[in-house]
Order: sequence, then C-alpha cells, then structure tokens
Amino acid sequence: MTRAFEPASANSAVAHAGRPRRRRPDWLRHLMADRLGMFGLVLVALVVIGAVFADVLTSYDPIRMSPRDRFAAPGLDHLMGTDNLGRDLFTRVLHGGRIALTVAMAATAASLALGVSLGLVAGYGPRWLDNALILLFDALRSFPTVMLALALVTLIGPSLAAVILVVVLSGAPSYGRIVRTQVISLKRAEFVLAERSMGAGTARILFVHLLPNVIGPILILASMDIPVVITIEAGMSFLGLGVPPPTPSWGNILNDGFSFIRESIWPVIAGGVPIIVATLGFTFLGEALRDTFDPRIRKDM
Repeated sequence: MTRAFEPASANSAVAHAGRPRRRRPDWLRHLMADRLGMFGLVLVALVVIGAVFADVLTSYDPIRMSPRDRFAAPGLDHLMGTDNLGRDLFTRVLHGGRIALTVAMAATAASLALGVSLGLVAGYGPRWLDNALILLFDALRSFPTVMLALALVTLIGPSLAAVILVVVLSGAPSYGRIVRTQVISLKRAEFVLAERSMGAGTARILFVHLLPNVIGPILILASMDIPVVITIEAGMSFLGLGVPPPTPSWGNILNDGFSFIRESIWPVIAGGVPIIVATLGFTFLGEALRDTFDPRIRKDM
C-alpha cells in the first residue's frame, strides 16, 4: 500500500492553526493605546536610564570645580554648559536624577507602608483607636509642607533624611484615610465574616483578605504622587532645607542658577528642564495606569 502523506509545511500550518494565538494582556494593550501614557513612559525611561548610567554617559566629576571653564556655553565638551564653579551641568543633572529618584522611591514606599498599615488598623480596629488615628491624620495634614519642613530641618538639620521624613509625614495620612474608608466598607463583607467565624486571627484577616482588596488603587495613587515627591525634594533643596551642597541635586542646580542668572542662563535651564521632564513623565504614566487598572474610571467605558 502506498502511504499518503502531507507536506511538512501543510502539517505545520494545520498545527499552528489549531493553536490559540497569544494575545497581549488587556492592560498592556490599553496602556500602549494611550499616547500620553506611552509618552510618559518614554520620559520616565529617559530619567531612569540617565540616573542609573550616569557614570557611563559622562566622564566628569559632578562636584569637581574648574574655575577656568565657569559659565561655558553648551557644546561638545559640555553638553549643557557649566555653572559658576566650572562644574559640568550635564553630569550634575544626571547625578541629580539619582537623588530625585532615590528620594521619590524611598519616601513613597515608606509613606505607603506606614499609611496602609495605620489605615488597616484604623478601619478594622475598635472605635476609640479609629478616632485616635483619624485625629493623628488630621493633625499631620493640617501642617503646610513648608512649615513641616522648616520644623524638621530646625531639629535635625538639612539632609536627605529630612526630605524623606517630610514626605512620609505629609503623605502617609492621605494613604491611611483612603485605606481606612475601604476597610470599613469591607470588614462586614461575607468573606470576612466567614473567615472570622472559622477562627482566623486579626492579622490574617487584615493582611491576607483585606489588604489585597485595597492595595490596587493605593499603588496607582502612589505612582501619581512620585512627581510630587520629586518637586518637594527640589523645592526643599532650592530653599536650602534639603540636600546640602555640593551634592548635585536639581534644586541646588536651580539655586545656583538663579544666583548667577545675569551671568548665564544655562544653569537655570539645566536645573529646570529635568524637573519638568520627570514631572510630566510620571504624571502621564500614572494617569495611564489609573485609567488602565481602575475599571470605574476607564476612558473606554
């Protein structure tokens, strides 16, 4: 008997036709369709790459002075020019990105952890504890950020730790209030009552059952707060309340630029542009993530 067979290409076509095509996740397709979100992602990537690979992208020392090259205009030797002490502005901007991202990530993570923990306790705990924590939240939120920064800097002096502490004390109450409200609405849910009737402890109910149901919107909110933290760090450094010179902070670059703006405008531009780029990037990306992951406020619904 003659055995009939199909060509290999035909078999391959049939096999591939029977397999379901791998589709991109809905959130990824929605994010890629958002032009502002993708633009923000590109800006954030530029800031992160510049901060991480600062030592590779430039060969200058960010704090080494060269008085002969002071107020040099942008060129091949100095892409953004130099400041009043002859320091390369492009190098200082890249290393200043490390300061900004370090403060933003550390302070946001710390305020998120503190706010979520206190919010869980306030929403699930007894009434007297809830009232005490709400009073604490309102007391911290009543202080203007500048006044809080002045008080802390007076106590511990200008430093990176002072900036982080200001952000944590001003940001944690907002996260705590949001988590508290969500926990109050969930603690009478059937799955929580069922776990409690089965003898589950308070810690298990809080961190295994309630936390996963409230953490999503809080993470999106935290991603949108990153540009605010970057602005706070730059503002405190500009006022002399944050990172002390000669550390290459964007706020310090701006401060030096305004002091010598009559001699050269390039330090002001070098200090202001990265703040604008980082703020726009994280804002656009955060809004895109909010519209992607929060079905209640999606644009396409």
